[in-house]
Amino acid sequence: MKMAIAEAKLAIDHGDVPVGAVVVDPSGEVVASEHNRREELSDPTAHAELLAIREAARRLRDWRLTGHTLYVTLEPCPMCAGALVWSRVDRIVYGAADPKAGAAWSLYNIPQDKRLNHRCEITQGVLADEVSEQLRTFFAERR
Repeated sequence: MKMAIAEAKLAIDHGDVPVGAVVVDPSGEVVASEHNRREELSDPTAHAELLAIREAARRLRDWRLTGHTLYVTLEPCPMCAGALVWSRVDRIVYGAADPKAGAAWSLYNIPQDKRLNHRCEITQGVLADEVSEQLRTFFAERR
């Protein structure tokens, strides 16, 4: 999670919300890390999670990320939660909950929906205070 927090800081340089994501393989090796780039790329889908799983799939030459864990600073939104299910990520670890858009527990629980063909284990609240402070500071400075 510390790596995801460091990655999130990079988003601030181009005016993006500081969210970072890291994909780790079953042996604990980092496969990909990314941060939000919506503003930088003018792309509404350029969320840290999507960029990280795209990069991991590209590097592994396989869209199936079975056995992998995604660490992300903020609870995934519905788009990202769905992509994590489709990519077969085994585990999602996130820092701060997102009561306005969270889809890995707060509003929805897409990764564990029994109607889908894959489910992800979820660990929430890892370094949540540090992540929340990073987000609070970012938004306070923008006001």
